[in-house]
Amino acid sequence: MPEIRQNMATKEWVIIATERAKRPKDFVGKKAEETIPEFDEKCPFCPGNEKLAPPATFEIKDGDKWILRSVPNKFPALSPEGGRSRKFDGIHRSMNGVGIHEVIVETPIHNKFIAFMTEGDVFNIVQAYKTRYTELQKDERVEHIIIFKNHGAAAGTSLIHPHSQVIALPLVPQMVRERVRESMSYYDDNGTCVYCEMMNLELKEKTRVILENDSFVAFCPYASFGPFHMWILPKRHMGQFSEINEVEMKDLARTLKIVLTKLHIGLNNPDYNLVVRCLPTDYHKTDFFHWYIAIVPRLTKSAGFELGTGMFINVTLPEENAEFLRNVAI
Repeated sequence: MPEIRQNMATKEWVIIATERAKRPKDFVGKKAEETIPEFDEKCPFCPGNEKLAPPATFEIKDGDKWILRSVPNKFPALSPEGGRSRKFDGIHRSMNGVGIHEVIVETPIHNKFIAFMTEGDVFNIVQAYKTRYTELQKDERVEHIIIFKNHGAAAGTSLIHPHSQVIALPLVPQMVRERVRESMSYYDDNGTCVYCEMMNLELKEKTRVILENDSFVAFCPYASFGPFHMWILPKRHMGQFSEINEVEMKDLARTLKIVLTKLHIGLNNPDYNLVVRCLPTDYHKTDFFHWYIAIVPRLTKSAGFELGTGMFINVTLPEENAEFLRNVAI
């Protein structure tokens, strides 16, 4: 019989469709071989093509050469110019589309995905995440910052060159508000952080844990949205990504390197979305919320049921997904 599971942190329900369940190996991709060059003369992110992108806001260099850079998005979702203001006209409500939209070019090499990077390369990415997040927090117009990475066409990427994005918003999205409210409510009722509780329960049960180190735990949540959906949580309670220290940054780089390499090898380079979920910028140190990273491989498609209910149907067992990834040798 199918089972309906609830995520204790978000209160979202997921159907685990056991009657049509697939084995983890059924999701190993059958992508056609694609030869991606180390350099693309038309790519705006490749070295020598810097004029095709706006001037960098942040760079990490090796001598005279950059090895990572953050640049304003050439086609931004929001504009960095102007102030924040709202308009109310009856049922019509709007505000100016002010905000900041940057692209973090993770490497100068056009075909060097995280699975092929060193831990030092991935540490540079984590450092860029923290640097830009911390800087954008200072902008009084910004209420929420989202860091994300789209890998592959099914995940929404339009450029192959490895990159992440950062968007600083002038408002707090409804989904974020709901998650903050739920975590506040849990703290009021229980006196503990729901994310810390979830992490401790996963570490106790072990069945859904993919890996852990001194600073982080990666696991497939009990109520995973879909196949191989995973969370990475810091063991130390932190509400904002900007609170991460250098030791934790190194452990996070190691964690990301391992789990994304396991996905690449085990599932033949699946498309995926990676999102860093944090508090709104006005919140600083809190007892009730815990930042984390969600990784969602794009192995199934959402349809009318998901659109109509906001629920997801997962045709795999999170426990089997975690075991599969634990056993992928890298």
